[in-house]
Amino acid sequence: MIEGKERLPDWFRVRYPLAAGTQEVREILARHRLNTVCQSAACPNLGQCFCEGTAAFMILGRTCTRNCRFCAISTGEPEAPEATEPERIAQATRELGLRHLAVTSVTRDDLPDGGAGHFAETILAVRSACPDTTIEVLTPDFQGDRAAITRVAEAKPDVYNHNVETVPRLYPTVRPGADCRRSLALLRQVKEMDGSMLTKSGFMLGLGEKESEIEQLLADLRGTGCDMVTIGQYLRPTRQHLPVVEYVPPERFADWERTALAMGFRHAAAGPLVRSSYHAGKYLENRPESSGQI
Repeated sequence: MIEGKERLPDWFRVRYPLAAGTQEVREILARHRLNTVCQSAACPNLGQCFCEGTAAFMILGRTCTRNCRFCAISTGEPEAPEATEPERIAQATRELGLRHLAVTSVTRDDLPDGGAGHFAETILAVRSACPDTTIEVLTPDFQGDRAAITRVAEAKPDVYNHNVETVPRLYPTVRPGADCRRSLALLRQVKEMDGSMLTKSGFMLGLGEKESEIEQLLADLRGTGCDMVTIGQYLRPTRQHLPVVEYVPPERFADWERTALAMGFRHAAAGPLVRSSYHAGKYLENRPESSGQI
């Protein structure tokens, strides 16, 4: 559900295209007992992506150990990770014929490594089954554990994504338990480990941030060496979540996209419906220096 019964602006329309591909993706996910963030987080692009035969897999269960007030994913005590999940994701990736795979997870502060080993095993399983598929990971912050971050980076995803989500001032309200400096340090560590690995982050507008704060956050991200950024509109999943302070019009998103590119980001996508993995595979395919695997 998006925004309950609250009225969206006239220029904001969420369309869910219907096609045979949508059902096929759902059937493959069900057969392999896999979760997608598309479904769990009520992504507004679910219909479009499913019709294109793409999905962002969510590993390590469907229950998060944190309680971010913008997120639709349920919180509580998670179950133990499933050892066969990486191989099931590899099999589904092969069946779907994915050219680009996104893998994310709930936050698992209950695990000694935060789930980093599970991320690494998933990357390696997909590499073995589908060597031509590019892989993007969207990880939690692992509570700043350098060994956990290193474990994922050493598995060599093509894109290491970690979202800052909002400006630092709003963290206590929007992301209790997280720290913007910790998130920026994660992105910096990955880039220092492997300068050729693409790093990426994203955040939402519409939570009460100021324009000066947005510009500073973009500058801070570039300061870590971050290559790619996504900026989207916050949508209230239910009445129990934070209210939308502002619906940002498309022209302002376009301005922020231009600003990000002018700052030196190699790729920027900004718009009301933009989310973390929005058309990321298309960017990798169209890079001038790209020819198949990165």
